[in-house]
Amino acid sequence: MINAVQQEYAVVFPEYYFGQIFEAQQEPGTIAYSLGTQLTLLQETVKEMARNGCKKIVIVNGHGGNNSLLPLFAQAQLATPRDYVVYVVGLPTRSAPGRPAMKSDPQNDMHAGETETSAMLAARPDLVHMDRAQSESGADQHRLNLPENVYTGIWWYARFPDHYSGTGSAATKELGEFDQKAWSSQIADAIKAIKADSESLRLQNEYFEKTQHPLETKQ
Repeated sequence: MINAVQQEYAVVFPEYYFGQIFEAQQEPGTIAYSLGTQLTLLQETVKEMARNGCKKIVIVNGHGGNNSLLPLFAQAQLATPRDYVVYVVGLPTRSAPGRPAMKSDPQNDMHAGETETSAMLAARPDLVHMDRAQSESGADQHRLNLPENVYTGIWWYARFPDHYSGTGSAATKELGEFDQKAWSSQIADAIKAIKADSESLRLQNEYFEKTQHPLETKQ
């Protein structure tokens, strides 16, 4: 985030740690707040940011476990009138031109695999123990047999019971540095577009006004 705002200025709130992590409660050290607490805490946080003058609030997602939670939270902002807009920037795309070729299967590279371990090699190499990278498998266990359009919350545990998906031993600092630079640019581009956006708040206000007179809405 710091690299992104060096490209496109924005006020950066301290790191926010209280996301959705129910799928990893079997792992020691996991702190999984109730869904109500997560949503209330995030709502109170953005409300206080808005009260202090931040009328465009950008949530940059850094965790796959939040892929459903954050869009839900953003959608819930339409429940009651407010004078600010919440934007969610999703996880980075991994198709930037010039990206180093991966050594492992990209379809299975989701948690602590080649990409995420590479990111840690670039950001905090002191926390990476490559000598342990082959001590367990991050292979898909294929323990569910359901159609692709069927969702169940246990899907992650069914596929990756050790909360490890991919091949961490394939990681390189080169890949991590490339991805971090690319992600920073993606965030900076999003911030630039959000700063220029005047329609979201206008449409939000228009919408809230119409919600007070639903019978007057043209059919």
